[in-house]
Amino acid sequence: MVKQRKTNSGIYIIGALFFIFGFVTWLNNILIPFLKTACELTDFQASFVPFAFYISYFVMAVPSSCILKKSGFGSGMALGLVVMAIGSILFVPAALNRNYILFLTGLFVQGIGLSLLQTASNPYVMILGPIESAAQRISIMGICNKIAGMIGILTLFSALFGNTESLMEAIKTCIDPAQKEILLQSLANRVVLPYIIMTLILIVLVLFIHAAKLPEVTQDKPADPQHIIVHKSVFSYPYLWLGALAIFFYVGAEVIAIDFLVNYGDFYGINIAISKNFGVFALIALIAGYFLGIVTVPRFLSQRQALIIQLFVAMALITLSLCTQGLISIMAIIMLSFAHAIMWPAIWPLSIHNLGKHTKTGSALLIMAIAGGAILSLVYGKLSDLYNPQKAYALLFVSYAYILFFALSGYKKEKKIVTY
Repeated sequence: MVKQRKTNSGIYIIGALFFIFGFVTWLNNILIPFLKTACELTDFQASFVPFAFYISYFVMAVPSSCILKKSGFGSGMALGLVVMAIGSILFVPAALNRNYILFLTGLFVQGIGLSLLQTASNPYVMILGPIESAAQRISIMGICNKIAGMIGILTLFSALFGNTESLMEAIKTCIDPAQKEILLQSLANRVVLPYIIMTLILIVLVLFIHAAKLPEVTQDKPADPQHIIVHKSVFSYPYLWLGALAIFFYVGAEVIAIDFLVNYGDFYGINIAISKNFGVFALIALIAGYFLGIVTVPRFLSQRQALIIQLFVAMALITLSLCTQGLISIMAIIMLSFAHAIMWPAIWPLSIHNLGKHTKTGSALLIMAIAGGAILSLVYGKLSDLYNPQKAYALLFVSYAYILFFALSGYKKEKKIVTY
């Protein structure tokens, strides 16, 4: 009974952590237009917001695994929260000095903490309970993540842009440099209180994790030596490296399809009070895609078949967006998230199957590939400046074309198995 209570408390705390993941991750949807205005940025400069956040996964994926081996899951999660709190409090001096580099530093530090936290909590939710119900727990955590993203977008919008119509208009029309500096500083200061509150919440969660004394569990199970079939080197698995590149392109597409929606609405002259909901609609579409996947896979379709179908749906939506204008084009981009829902859960198992002792290394490589959200965001931002935000979405054809190659043949590319 005591063990069951500890397991339940662990699941509740992990649920709270997945809520934090979603809340923090999707705030970029509002931070991009906010910092673009407050720090007077171009689209390319503003695209460093997701870059600073997602590049941390590339930096921290392997170190996170090493840290967790020494600290254990519970202490690793607490450390991740502390690092995230440090990143959050950096927003205060960044706002007071209207310093874009310091804002990006705060985002990068937040991303480092989140990378450590995710490396610990993603496998933890799988193994903290019966394996038969692992899929159910993962689905619930994913939904918590997206609901938190919706709440985060609406909450931060209210804090940063609520009742600022006159201030935003004054910034646009002001021609006196000194007066404009005062107005921009007034806007930047609005970020201080939300991030102080976020810092305090993260610290409280650290205390909860220590008080809960999460049970330490292990992923490693002894295998039957007679059934071990592995390559001598992780470089002997071409499909793993091709899969990592597929994750790179997928995450880039997902980030571009959500984080730049407010900016895309601004391109068509849509008030931010309306366009702030676009990110929420995209997360709703993502959840709908999750539920469709739960119903259809594998009962009616394999994950690979569902991936191929959704890739064609995504390419059709991009074509529609490029060939139309206004709300129709925007809604096509929003619906991309519906098509994206199956991609991560389909690409991941195709990339790490039969890795044997190299499974942890393979997983770390896939986590590093989340940096696609950083690199492709910069490319999109540059294309937006060179052409416009609509034409820049054509970049996603490259992502979908590569993932389609992986789903059709790349996942099968494997050298001869070496046994020993």
